[in-house]
Amino acid sequence: MGLDWLPNTAFVYILLFTRIGAILMLMPALGEDMIPMRMRLSFALAFTLVVYPLLAPNLPAMPDDVMNIIGLIFHELAIGIMLGAIARITVMATQVAGAIIAFQAGLSSAMAADPTQTGVQGAVFGSFLSFLGMVLIFATDLHHMALAATFDSYMVFPLDTPLMFDDAAQLALRTVGSAFTIGIQMSAPFIVFGLVFNLGAGILARLMPAMQVFFVLMPANIFMGIFLFGLLLTMMMGWYLAGFERHLAMWRG
Repeated sequence: MGLDWLPNTAFVYILLFTRIGAILMLMPALGEDMIPMRMRLSFALAFTLVVYPLLAPNLPAMPDDVMNIIGLIFHELAIGIMLGAIARITVMATQVAGAIIAFQAGLSSAMAADPTQTGVQGAVFGSFLSFLGMVLIFATDLHHMALAATFDSYMVFPLDTPLMFDDAAQLALRTVGSAFTIGIQMSAPFIVFGLVFNLGAGILARLMPAMQVFFVLMPANIFMGIFLFGLLLTMMMGWYLAGFERHLAMWRG
């Protein structure tokens, strides 16, 4: 039995793994640092093996020139990094919302380690929202949609298409704007609460100059902020999941 098929099979598998591995390395929920690196690598290798029979017929055969092989690998790596990095930007919404909520609730100085980013600290509300967003992605099976979007990326961005850095930069800017918009929408009730609370505290301070109004009202500010946070948490995470789903839908054409 001949083994002439082995080099081309290995080339196609490596080509698929290059893009899929880069996307899964940066994909929210699937590429978090808290997941052991060996598990993420094993999952990327296994997922590449699953989609290999479906995608291999649409990929070209192994070129004879080594430079063409390297060029194709770097092409797939660039596409994977661009798609994964843009998907990662979507989770910035929780950090934006958490920072605004912490500021309005008087807990902006309370910092906690972000479980989704190793060695990074953020507002305690932002860290909680980031972790909750990752859990809800798995709970609502949106990670299945992320895997389907990774597969469909070969239909939207075929192997023979040139790299569109300008389009990627514009998409990244739109994604940043969308993440900021979602973060503002998530924290909009707290912006109104902070405005009304500080306005009332300012009027009270003018009426009683000798009283340390903001110091006295700080526990009430924190209590009301935490109460609103618990009351509106479902609505906030609904905005987040809807934005994440809309972004993945763009990959699927």
